[in-house]
Amino acid sequence: MKFCYESESRFCTANPSEILGFRHSNWWGHSLVSFNILIVAQAGRLSFEAAIFMASLREKSPKFAGTVYIAMPRKNDLWWDNPEIANTDLIDLLKTFGAKIVPFESQHFGQHYPYGNKIEALGVLPKDEPFVFFDTDTIVTGELSDVPFDFNRPSASRRVSATWPELELYGPGYDATWGSLYRKFGLDFESSLDQTQPHEYWKRYLYFNAGFFYYKCPHAFGQRYLEYARAIRDDRPEELVCQELNPWLDQVALPLVIHSLGGGRNALAPGYLDGKTTCHYRMLPLLYARESDAVVETLESVLAPNKVKKVVKAYDPIKRMVYQGRGRKVRDLFDQDNLPRKEKQIRNTIKREGFWMR
Repeated sequence: MKFCYESESRFCTANPSEILGFRHSNWWGHSLVSFNILIVAQAGRLSFEAAIFMASLREKSPKFAGTVYIAMPRKNDLWWDNPEIANTDLIDLLKTFGAKIVPFESQHFGQHYPYGNKIEALGVLPKDEPFVFFDTDTIVTGELSDVPFDFNRPSASRRVSATWPELELYGPGYDATWGSLYRKFGLDFESSLDQTQPHEYWKRYLYFNAGFFYYKCPHAFGQRYLEYARAIRDDRPEELVCQELNPWLDQVALPLVIHSLGGGRNALAPGYLDGKTTCHYRMLPLLYARESDAVVETLESVLAPNKVKKVVKAYDPIKRMVYQGRGRKVRDLFDQDNLPRKEKQIRNTIKREGFWMR
């Protein structure tokens, strides 16, 4: 059984069981589950985060037998730095975990807005097959096959704060800002609102973190996502004239896409993703500072095998945070049951102690 970088035979590896012999090295013998996974990786940090994701998936979700697609942008005129992963040892490791690495062409975003990768990459997935997208800075901590997805009703991460819109003193409020976007795309605004929340309170309005999202067809979702994101970027409503769209564009378009496809905030039962099954940790220092003991233990466990360590230690934050113990020193700076209210306070504390890395 070989796993090949599409159209690039030089990235083929041998049978996974012949290379690493992980605990769940016979994972491909399980019957197929009903969805694929997409993550996007490129040279640098994201490629090593992809290794953490794959290692944790195979350790913590042995029943998952779908295909994991790692979409990688090709170098073209939209990238002044080469985004392609050149580390062949890392590529072989990802392949050994069963990932299918598929290149794609950035046509609309590229390096000016790399968050657009998650939008354009959806086209690499098989049409009409359910999918879940995850940011690479996600670690799997439980069995993904047990998550009760309803792929007919899309949703996304609700681990979110009031990051957008940023209201001006005399400018449009939440109602006018979000309402203008729903009107732009002919969507019913009122049915998107959480009527239990007060008028002009940010939680009343549909808003997601784009760290994960899912639907029954990646092409339908991706085409709608691309249409909405480009329309907002290129022809924003007047109410958005003072709003910053970088880096928020993907999260501005996402709730509109989900609402238009019949999904919403309550489509997925709470407690699974961004809960007992996955953790979107963002940066390794933040993981050590604020996540649960189970997440820290998972990270260190899946990176412990020597044949993983020899590859991922090439990334300095993994080397120092995990293997040299800096992460544990970060953890000792905080009471995980009584964390500072704002992430900025956590970051500043870590930086002040000289432990920040990304």
